[in-house]
Amino acid sequence: MRVVYEDNHIIVVYKESGEIVQGDKTGDVPLSDIVKGYIKEKYQKPGNVFLGVVHRLDRPVYGLVLFARTSKALPRLNKMFQNKEGEEGVKKTYWAIVPKAEEKKSKNAEVLPDGFTRLTHWLSRNEKQNKSYAYDSERHDTKKAILEYKIIGSSDRYQLVEIRLLTGRHHQIRCQLAKIGLPIKGDLKYGAPRSNPNGSISLLSRKMEFIHPVSKEPISITAPLPDDKLWKAVEP
Repeated sequence: MRVVYEDNHIIVVYKESGEIVQGDKTGDVPLSDIVKGYIKEKYQKPGNVFLGVVHRLDRPVYGLVLFARTSKALPRLNKMFQNKEGEEGVKKTYWAIVPKAEEKKSKNAEVLPDGFTRLTHWLSRNEKQNKSYAYDSERHDTKKAILEYKIIGSSDRYQLVEIRLLTGRHHQIRCQLAKIGLPIKGDLKYGAPRSNPNGSISLLSRKMEFIHPVSKEPISITAPLPDDKLWKAVEP
C-alpha cells in the first residue's frame, strides 16, 4: 500500500491492480482494512480505527482511492462524490491504454472546444454477468452515462486516452470506450483480444481534484504510473 496524501480528516492511497477496496465474497483482505492497520500502527490508536469508504475502483484497475478518516469528513465526502458535475463535486481524471484504432462514430458524441469529446450513452447493468451494456438511446432499465475523452499519447500499437468522468456508473469507462471500438488493453470482459500478464486492465485513476471537506482548501492529487514499460511508452 502506498499513501499519496493524508491529514487528520482524509487519506488517499494508491491501489494496485488486484486489490479490492472493500470486503467481498472472495474473503480477500480489502484495502480498507490495510489502511486501518496502517493508521492504527502509525498513530498508535487503541481500539477500532474509524475509516469511511466513499468510492470504489474495480479490482483490476490501478490508482487513487480516497477514504474518510473522521465522521465529520465522511458525509461531506459522500455528498461530494454524488455531486459529480457540480463545482463542489470531486473531479476525477483517468488514463487508459487502448488499441491504435479509429473510434466508431457515435450520434451522441460532441467535440468540445478543448479537444475532448463528450460521450453520452445509456447503460444497463447485468448483475449475473457483472457487466454493463451501452445503448445510444434511453431504455427502461438504463442510466445515463457521460464522460469526456481525448487521445493524449501513443506507441506503435497503442494509444493513451485521458478520461474525465462526469457520472459514476458500473464499469462506465470500460463499457463506453468498448462501445466506440476502443476496448481497454487487457479487459477481456469488454472485448480486448488478450489479457495482461498480471490480470490487470490498463486503466488508471490518475488524478483527483476537490475542495477539502473540512479545511475547504483546494486539493489536487496525481497518481504515479504503474510500473510497466507500456505506460512509459505511451506517456505524453
